[in-house]
Amino acid sequence: MVIETSRPIARVAKELGINDGTLGNWVSAYRREHAGEEPPLTVNERARLRELERETREQKMELEFLKKAAAYAGDRCQAPAASSVSRIFR
Repeated sequence: MVIETSRPIARVAKELGINDGTLGNWVSAYRREHAGEEPPLTVNERARLRELERETREQKMELEFLKKAAAYAGDRCQAPAASSVSRIFR
């Protein structure tokens, strides 16, 4: 089911009532044993793969930017120390 339909291992494992780690191991073993038997990618599959790789690169860059922005904002917007707050409310 995983190999033929490219469905996620976790979903298939849940449907079969088995651990997804176990199914993942079986799928990996099958792929290793039958590595030479897979047909080459079609032109459409290659194009889709390139598109997904590009999207992944862009998302990684965006994530890194957001991490840096959050760290910068966190440094600039820290809450006052507890002793400062207690002096304000006395």
